[in-house]
Amino acid sequence: MFNQVKKSIQWGEETLTLETGKIARQADGSVVATLGETSVMASVTFAKEQKEGQDFFPLTVHYQEKYYAAGKVPGGFFKREARPSEKETLTARLIDRPIRPLFAPGFKNEVLVMCTVLSHDVVNDSDIVAMIAASAALTISGAPFMGPIAGCRVGYVDGDYVLNPEVDDMQDMRANPEQRLDLVVAGTRNAVMMVESEAYELSEDEMLGAVVFAHEQLQPVIDLIVSLAEESAKEPYEFTPPDISSICKAVKEAGEEKMRAAYAITDKQARVSSVASARQEIIENLSEEQREDESLNSAIKKLEAAILRGDVVRNGRRIDGRALDEVRQIACETGLLPRAHGSALFTRGETQGLVVTTLGTGDDEQIVDALHGNFRSNFLLHYNFPPYSVGEAGRVGPPGRREIGHGKLAWRALQAVLPAATDFPYTVRVVSEITESNGSSSMASVCGASLSMMDAGVPLKAPVAGVAMGLVLEEDGSYGILTDILGDEDHLGDMDFKVAGTERGITSLQMDIKVAGITPEIMKTALAQAKEGRLHILGEMAKALTEAGEFSIHAPRIETMSIPTDKIRDIIGPGGKVIREIVEVSGAKVDVNDDGMIKIASPDGEAIKKAYDMIHAIVAEPEAGKIYNGKVVKVVDFGAFVNFFGKRDGLVHVSQIANRRLDHPSEVLKEGQDVWVKLMGFDDRGKVRLSMKVVDQKTGQALPR
Repeated sequence: MFNQVKKSIQWGEETLTLETGKIARQADGSVVATLGETSVMASVTFAKEQKEGQDFFPLTVHYQEKYYAAGKVPGGFFKREARPSEKETLTARLIDRPIRPLFAPGFKNEVLVMCTVLSHDVVNDSDIVAMIAASAALTISGAPFMGPIAGCRVGYVDGDYVLNPEVDDMQDMRANPEQRLDLVVAGTRNAVMMVESEAYELSEDEMLGAVVFAHEQLQPVIDLIVSLAEESAKEPYEFTPPDISSICKAVKEAGEEKMRAAYAITDKQARVSSVASARQEIIENLSEEQREDESLNSAIKKLEAAILRGDVVRNGRRIDGRALDEVRQIACETGLLPRAHGSALFTRGETQGLVVTTLGTGDDEQIVDALHGNFRSNFLLHYNFPPYSVGEAGRVGPPGRREIGHGKLAWRALQAVLPAATDFPYTVRVVSEITESNGSSSMASVCGASLSMMDAGVPLKAPVAGVAMGLVLEEDGSYGILTDILGDEDHLGDMDFKVAGTERGITSLQMDIKVAGITPEIMKTALAQAKEGRLHILGEMAKALTEAGEFSIHAPRIETMSIPTDKIRDIIGPGGKVIREIVEVSGAKVDVNDDGMIKIASPDGEAIKKAYDMIHAIVAEPEAGKIYNGKVVKVVDFGAFVNFFGKRDGLVHVSQIANRRLDHPSEVLKEGQDVWVKLMGFDDRGKVRLSMKVVDQKTGQALPR
């Protein structure tokens, strides 16, 4: 019934298995990849005809995490998987980016890649398994895919690179100081296609070494996919790239001079207008038959690319007149918004971000419901890209894949310099509003977020800056690396290479390639040039702010205290009675963690002190030899009971009330009277022994003996 093919290898600490021919047999290609006990099914389907008038490549990648994979029931009212989570969106992008450039040039048939997590062992992350499954499914599908690719994750512990570290090791690198890197690399047999990472100030050599290590570890997986394809691949889809040489020649003759003049204009708005005019003139100069050619747009884009790329490689000249390694003019300003806890305006050329920081309490933490367990995040970074930022009128809706991806990239760049939660017990939310864009708005978000958080008083370990690099790689091997790329350079170039970090090292690296990969030599040169650009930007940022400023008067104040875990129930009380009383009486917000960490928050310092004292009185233990101010709660024949420590009472024996004989304690004491007592110690049953006569009742000082 099944024509099943199954291949396995030992990969690192686990067995990697690829299986096809049993599930989803009507798809063009379907593979179940399993690493350890994490399994992902990838299914590929593609249209056998191109839609009429289609002038772009309609590739769609979906990644879905099914809660049953980890034996869980989804949260929420409907109890089923709903819209994609941030992790699902980011993983879909992670798979899309390295496979998109490897489809045959000119192929514009619709392609759908669906990756479904079937099993999760909470040890091996499913994103890498999904990438491998997708590559294998594409390779056997018959689609014109020039793969395969493979992907892996790399950690860095004690100077050694680690292949595919466990999920828990990578969950919160701030809580695991030994783990300094979370790097995902995808590549073909000969070259690296995609890099995504967060790091703890690694040097350029350490980061490059991690990429090279990852590429080496991919080779057995590529061999495994090839082995699977040799026994199960379908007949290749017959696809002949359209011959666009004649329309390209016609386009060049119709308007090369006009287009070259348009790209010589340095101002973006004027250049965009002139390029649009040149496009229109080219179309008007063509014949009716040429205007209806489906490859017309591709031919015009090819002309634009040739003009831009030729000037870069041959003349070292860019469309805005800068040198290849020159960063655009930068302006930084902080403290713009009076009610916000922190704000910054970062402008680099025609790219600008208004970045705002808000400080919250533990109640504001993001609760993440993940397959490998729920967890909380106290650092949030959200990125918004409205249409007006590029001078367009368009629909405004919920954040898309691009906005989620750019926000996460900036998040990764900054997480390494955040203070520990024990030192800074706030939830930090940063929002980057891109108000202008002409290249690398994600790196502007990194720079603006660093300034904004320092303006809010967040004690960052060091400022962070980011820079986007570009590449123009010609067929003869000559190339030019561009620092701080423009939108057009990104659109018409071969690489988008983003590097963020401090003066000490790299905190995030992201690379996307539009050609069949780049070599370690090119990457090394790009990293060195990016470091120069990053240090320059950090210098410009330092003119505005170099360290954390004062807290806004509008931000909540938070103090922390730690109590023994066996005292937590005393703070909570039956049905939460005690903690509700503390909140109502003090006016402060109180959060109690399972590890005994208590956060007390309020804009009013007196409210924090009152809550602190109330909690301290409940959990603290009285100390022998100390003097306490107490209140008489009951007078009896043999002494008086005094409330001296929180809700704790103790007996002052009649012999310890005064330095003279008393017939009855009521001679000097009455209920409600304030007195000073000294804790002399504890008896065999743990009862306290208090004395008044050894303390001066006026001053509360111990009397000389």
